[in-house]
Amino acid sequence: MDTFTALAEPTRRSIIEMIARRGEMTATDISDNFPVSAPAISQHLKVLRETNLVRMEKRAQKRIYSVNPEGIDELGNWAQRMRRMWTERFDALEELLSAEKGKQETKDE
Repeated sequence: MDTFTALAEPTRRSIIEMIARRGEMTATDISDNFPVSAPAISQHLKVLRETNLVRMEKRAQKRIYSVNPEGIDELGNWAQRMRRMWTERFDALEELLSAEKGKQETKDE
């Protein structure tokens, strides 16, 4: 599963946001915040781990989750690339429209 598919699910987005606010959380603490079963939350956490959005560290019997900055950076980099692409396209459109307007004004004189 890719990162965007993983984040398309609202519960997974909520989990990421919650961990980001708190820094680190145990699987139990995460699960306690949702009206679904602990195994369901475990499956969501597995998807988030597999898509590199969270890290998991075992401490004794606990699994501690934190946001993986590299995974989040990947999303940010993609968004920046998309923004640059659309800015370039809009700039090209603006140039084209300005040139057409200039031609029309010359024609009208």
